[in-house]
Amino acid sequence: MGGLLVSLALGPAACTGSERGTTTITVASVDFTRDMQRLVHDFQRAQPHVRVKFEFLPESVLRNRIPQDIANEVGRYDVVSIGPWEAPIWASRGWLTRLDALASQEDDQEDDYDVKDFIPVVREALSYRNGLYAVPYYGESSFLVYRKDLLAKAGLTMPERPTWQQVAKLAAKLHDPQHGTAGICLRGGPVWLDLLPLNTVILTFGGRWFDENWNPQLTSPETKRAVRFYVDLVRSSGESRAFEAGPAQCQATMEQGKAAMLYDTTSFAGRLEDPKTSTVAGKLGYAPAPVMRTDNSGWLWTWALAIPVTSKHPKAAWDFASWATSKRYLKLYGEKLGWVGVPPGSRLSTYRLPPYKKAAKAFLQPTLNALNSVNLTRPGLHKQPWTGTSYVGIPEYAGLGGRVAKEISAAIAGGQSVDEALEKAQLFANDVVEGGGYKD
Repeated sequence: MGGLLVSLALGPAACTGSERGTTTITVASVDFTRDMQRLVHDFQRAQPHVRVKFEFLPESVLRNRIPQDIANEVGRYDVVSIGPWEAPIWASRGWLTRLDALASQEDDQEDDYDVKDFIPVVREALSYRNGLYAVPYYGESSFLVYRKDLLAKAGLTMPERPTWQQVAKLAAKLHDPQHGTAGICLRGGPVWLDLLPLNTVILTFGGRWFDENWNPQLTSPETKRAVRFYVDLVRSSGESRAFEAGPAQCQATMEQGKAAMLYDTTSFAGRLEDPKTSTVAGKLGYAPAPVMRTDNSGWLWTWALAIPVTSKHPKAAWDFASWATSKRYLKLYGEKLGWVGVPPGSRLSTYRLPPYKKAAKAFLQPTLNALNSVNLTRPGLHKQPWTGTSYVGIPEYAGLGGRVAKEISAAIAGGQSVDEALEKAQLFANDVVEGGGYKD
């Protein structure tokens, strides 16, 4: 995902720190939360003495810059975007402000913030030792998106709860490269976020990254079977140049009508159903994440707002974070920017709003079903010594996942076999657990 550094000046003294009783806060966030900037005038009306400077950054830059800022106690950022991978790790290091008390104070106000309104599994993912350390801007799981018109034309029916074998058969029948349509679009790029779909396949096939004692399991029969299946599927029925495809490319492929199916994040649905941006709006169906040996297999992710302990203006930071994750903000978004694009997966009350129910009719219930099906502690067949679905909850995972993703991507490109890729991945994983002291 691309990114851009943007500063938003709100008045002549903006971005200069505290001046004449005005406080300036800096918000570092991922680029696709940019709509906060478009709506911040509403926050400014309520908080005229707080000015906001936004830095919208690519995920890779964000993940490098924020930890350095906090660890070195620079205090450049007052509000930061993080996910459920970072939240418990950073909280355990004492990097984040616990938000329970602040949120409870908001609940006492006339405009009820209502922490209990956050979707439970999303709130749980952002907690550590029963403390809340970030509040969700949006949440997501994963599901299968398919072209109802193409299946009907081919005389095919999507099962109510598809297995991966059924999906592979459908993809083979729908694959039509001569007319520019892939049977299915799957991520295959060389960065760790591109592993999210594959990791759910590994789990539902009975595989895993590590066992309960932190022994790497990337060359186990179950993991090999899952990765071979995924690589074979994307090579035989996937989009062209799948070895480069990340989430943005897969979303664009589906929007442009270049794929019959897509397995990816539930958060894509708003864009896919927006006739202003999508050629397939109104033509799509939604099925649960495909399974093999588990009952469910969707992932859980959220981009959330947290306040580093190094923030120089924690009160103003919370004022902003609570505004951007409030019921009021979500209603404002729908009224000003369109209901179909309202940030999904954060609050239960969003799914009861009549205008949102109408705009999101096609994907509302499938999204809720996917989120409610997530098991954070045991998403696969086996116990795991971390909490999380499609990632390993250790600080080293971003580096490890990136190295493994490059090897899997090379296998998709035909540069090596799956077995060769996983042999390297096993060595990478072993180096991490030995170097990190995870094994006794």
